[in-house]
Amino acid sequence: MKKLSRKDLLFLGLMLFSLFFGAGNLIFPPFLGQSAGDKVWIALGAFLITAVGFPILGVIAVAKSGGLEKLARRVNPLFASVFTVLIYLSIGPCLGIPRAGSLPFEMVVSPYLPSDMSETIARLLFTLVFFSVAYWLSLSPTKLVDRMGKVLTPTLLTLIFVIVIGAFFKPLGSYGEATGAYVNSPFVTGFLEGYLTMDTIAALNFGIVIALAIKTKGVKEEKAVVSTSIKAGFIAGSLLVIIYAALAHLGAASGGRFGETANGAVTLTNVTTYLFGKPGAVLLAVIFTLACLTTSVGLISSCSQYFASLSDKISYKGWVRILALSSMILANMGLTKILSISVPVLDMIYPIAIMLIVLAMMDKFIKSSRTVYSLTILFTGVVSVIYGLKGFGIELGDKIFGNLPLYTEGLGWLVPALLGIVIGLLINLSREKLQVRKELINE
Repeated sequence: MKKLSRKDLLFLGLMLFSLFFGAGNLIFPPFLGQSAGDKVWIALGAFLITAVGFPILGVIAVAKSGGLEKLARRVNPLFASVFTVLIYLSIGPCLGIPRAGSLPFEMVVSPYLPSDMSETIARLLFTLVFFSVAYWLSLSPTKLVDRMGKVLTPTLLTLIFVIVIGAFFKPLGSYGEATGAYVNSPFVTGFLEGYLTMDTIAALNFGIVIALAIKTKGVKEEKAVVSTSIKAGFIAGSLLVIIYAALAHLGAASGGRFGETANGAVTLTNVTTYLFGKPGAVLLAVIFTLACLTTSVGLISSCSQYFASLSDKISYKGWVRILALSSMILANMGLTKILSISVPVLDMIYPIAIMLIVLAMMDKFIKSSRTVYSLTILFTGVVSVIYGLKGFGIELGDKIFGNLPLYTEGLGWLVPALLGIVIGLLINLSREKLQVRKELINE
């Protein structure tokens, strides 16, 4: 059984890290730190569960299951088709990729445009260049490890550590006080903030990219592919934890010095300007653009591989063209519109993705039971859809589900999900006992 060398494994882990680490991952931790203040480490601990733990488990679950659709089929064939397409559309051309293309423009280009220049034209030109580069990088998925793991990711990490080291030599000061929901519920708020990274959903896509990258290195046996995916996941996860902790610390310290800001991008701008002056804005611009570019490439590649597998009519490269072009068009809607749509959609999808991953990791224990999978996803999905509709202004389930534990905090799906597992296991146990009785009677 062939194994990757330590060097290749490291580059694979760096590639996986770069797939996860987009600009959203760059701005949420410092904003969390600023808002959580002296309760930052409680909030960060919860944030790491949904922003690191479940994404890494998602990569492992997809690798062990042989793909997202095979995993989802344990629930129901119809669910597998609908949910898989929905996942790829939401994380890909409909939300994830346009967000990644729009965010660097909004944060590092728009504020510095001349007053006489049209923002619409500037955004169009920026996204045209951005998605042209993403298109070129996505054309050869077998070269992603070399292009991203060996070049883009080390560059991105180096630039981030420049900021962290700068703060070490020029401290920002003490932490500010917790604000907003972090005052009374730092853990739950941090947990829900992890949704916004979209990484648990993305992980269900990236499993394909990682498995392909491993196989191109000569590792063909499924057990070896799974074990290598796990090792790469731990490397990527460790890096994410370190980066998130450093950024959250900077955010908490900046809150004490600068006070509240509108978002994490402003928080980071304050920090880099304090540390390096005007060149700090240039540094931040490069970091944002690289982070968004690496994520866009991973999403375009994984989505194109999936859609190409559905039909022979359009090739992988054809889908790369379609997704790059459609994402560029949607990115020109502007970040505010994209985010207004993405939050309710994530409220619908994220809990289902989390429980699908949990069930996959429990699969040996529950023996791929369709009853357990179906009831768990059904109970989770009903509440999560209610949350999503509420985000679109449609109030349907508060009177029915409002008394569920943690409902007002946004975790009302948790008890129904656990109930689905328990009921499913009890039904299986009763069936097994009934089968034993029948066999005894027949004897």
